[in-house]
Amino acid sequence: MPGRTAKLPFEVRMEWDADDKLWGTYVPALNHLSTFGETYQQALEQTREAILGYLEAAEKEGLPLPFDVEHARAIRGSLTENVA
Repeated sequence: MPGRTAKLPFEVRMEWDADDKLWGTYVPALNHLSTFGETYQQALEQTREAILGYLEAAEKEGLPLPFDVEHARAIRGSLTENVA
């Protein structure tokens, strides 16, 4: 599934790293935020956690987001529901 885009509120790009035997992800809309996981699902869950952390930190620090703060809160809520 290299290069496949996952279903999250953001575009998430995933690539298989054959050398390290890991799935790598990055989120273009969030400064190419990136994570990895040993399995496809683990990489997605790491990405959800990283997005949540990014949104919370950006809001606390008053950093600009590619959308408004209320949208960020809605995304955080949907990501939190999907993690369980």
